[in-house]
Amino acid sequence: MSRNFLVIDPEERPEVLRGLASPVRARILRLLHRRPGVNVNDIAASLDLPQSTVSSNLQVLETAGLIRTETQKGRKGHQKLCFSAFDEVLVMFRDDLDVGQANAIEVAMPIGLYTSSEVSAPCGLCSPQGIIGLLDVPGTFLNPDRMNAGLMWFTRGFVEYQFPNNARLVGKSVVALEFSFELSSEVPGTSADWPSDITIAVNGREIGVWTSPGDFGDQRGVYTPDWWKLKGSQYGMLKSWRVTPQGAFVDGLRISAITPQDLDISAHHSIRLKIEVKPDARHPGGVNIFGRGFGNYDQDIVLRVMTEP
Repeated sequence: MSRNFLVIDPEERPEVLRGLASPVRARILRLLHRRPGVNVNDIAASLDLPQSTVSSNLQVLETAGLIRTETQKGRKGHQKLCFSAFDEVLVMFRDDLDVGQANAIEVAMPIGLYTSSEVSAPCGLCSPQGIIGLLDVPGTFLNPDRMNAGLMWFTRGFVEYQFPNNARLVGKSVVALEFSFELSSEVPGTSADWPSDITIAVNGREIGVWTSPGDFGDQRGVYTPDWWKLKGSQYGMLKSWRVTPQGAFVDGLRISAITPQDLDISAHHSIRLKIEVKPDARHPGGVNIFGRGFGNYDQDIVLRVMTEP
């Protein structure tokens, strides 16, 4: 049976260390590891703790990404069930995580420079200066002005980017690759509790699914322009997707067994990245993709390819 494990640099993910630095939270995690899918009342009863104590500590654990929750119908309305998000946590410093970064080749791709798309409304594109084309019209995604986009959103469908395979140009083999970009779910307006299953594929191979917890609008994004209304999506989460000889990871959490060898990178002149919300997803909550001029991270979609020495 495969095990989920989390690899973190404590300087980059201090919230994870804070989540673990509590005997109460450690007891909660141990319980959820043994009994997945437990509600707040059952946790409180099992650990002989006040419900208010359990609720506040679950919030810390969920914020740190150490647990996930699902809302299900109960006998009296709905109940929130809690699950442990991982089996192991490994703490490593960036120097250990980035061994061999001297052999990294980096390419940044503006979010509007996708090479193919197929999306459904509600959908739209914005540059830092204003709305591009018409809102909720999928044909707008063919507008040449899309190259200036700093924010895009759609409910179902995909966008696919084609990065140059610069490792092939220099005659080196790829040992690992990483994509970094900011994204969230998409709901009319905003909702912090709006899960969405976002599938990532590279060169036609799905490397895994990440479930975005919500569409964030509680405060203005650091780089989101003033003209963009506060009731619209403001920022996302910066996610790091890695494909290594040990498998595929998102923010250090192993999501599949796909390796660079499975992607046959050396045989292609390009590296294709597909971001998709599938119509049959368990949580088809749409997607916002943030680029330069929007959100909390002023960056394009970044591909980093690690090559052999």
